[in-house]
Amino acid sequence: MQPAQLPAPQVITDAAGLQRLLQALRAQPAIAVDTESNSLHAYQERVCLLQFSTPAQDFILDPLALPQLDELGAVFADARVQKVFHAAEYDLICLQRDFGWQVGNVFDTMLAARSLGWPELGLAALLTKRHNIPVNKRFQRADWRVRPLPAEQLAYAQLDTHFLLQLSADLQAELQRHALLPEASEEFERLLRSTARAAARAPQNGAARGSFWQVTGARLLAPRAAAILQAVHTYREDAARKADQPPFKIMSDQVLLALAQQAPRNPGQLRSVGLAGSQQTQHGRALLEAIERGRTAKPPVLPVPARTDPRVLVRYDALHNWRKARAKTRGVESDVIVAREALWEIAISNPNAEADLEAVTEMGPWRRAAYASELLGVVQRANAMPQ
Repeated sequence: MQPAQLPAPQVITDAAGLQRLLQALRAQPAIAVDTESNSLHAYQERVCLLQFSTPAQDFILDPLALPQLDELGAVFADARVQKVFHAAEYDLICLQRDFGWQVGNVFDTMLAARSLGWPELGLAALLTKRHNIPVNKRFQRADWRVRPLPAEQLAYAQLDTHFLLQLSADLQAELQRHALLPEASEEFERLLRSTARAAARAPQNGAARGSFWQVTGARLLAPRAAAILQAVHTYREDAARKADQPPFKIMSDQVLLALAQQAPRNPGQLRSVGLAGSQQTQHGRALLEAIERGRTAKPPVLPVPARTDPRVLVRYDALHNWRKARAKTRGVESDVIVAREALWEIAISNPNAEADLEAVTEMGPWRRAAYASELLGVVQRANAMPQ
């Protein structure tokens, strides 16, 4: 079935509709799920739409109209119902951050395609090549908090889940045929752990979204320029929060860095750093005040990462090279073999026996059984290298 022929989704905006949705989802062994957020249009992003598909029906739920969704959270937590996402990482972080939901039993079609070494990883590319289903991504950057949503935007959202169950079935069959389903399942479990950690670190309730040290070039600045960057970065965060816009829409990181480097003292000098006319009109005076505060502030201390034991680095480099060669032979990306975090755990713990690898939290039993002897051999050879 082509996109233009799809039946209209059920749009859920009230408690009665929510109950119909819950009844439909609870009856399924697997459901397709996606979310739409307004990250490009708000300071504190939030989930603005939840899409679901069963074999019989597509649903679009408006969480802005339904503040009480605890019963839906129970469906996400229910391990008896598989939740099929494509590129689930961002969705899982958003669901936990906004609703506090723990998700059980996930199948990620993008991660499954990576395990198989498929070159197409985007949903649109997969559907086009594997099922001859064209997908137009023109609403990818839309503002999903706008109400009412146009019919064509709802149709776009519907497409993100309508074909996912079919794609998932195809991928699961391929994974089983290649005896890779246990490997992919480990990656799904690792994804759930990593997204739970990321959601716990996500900014909440208008908190600042990042440090000024994350601006490219900040660590190369002289101490006084770093203080100015800190001041104008703080101003941008405050302005973005008040305007409910992402900070980059107030002004870019490149402009902040130029302000720190050039430290303009008057409106004429401000024009030379790349501020648009409207930006200068709206923010010029406040920026000059922020720059003056930076001139007199105590310079910030550059964070220095902890020094890593050279022997750990030798082991990590050897493990990294082993992984790269293993991935090339199989025709997959390197982290499909073993996650980078697992390599660091192994390099630091310096295991001597297979039992020692059981303490590596980012590597599951399938990978331990498949690679234990190779990993231990790499570690032993690295340890034998002259220091």
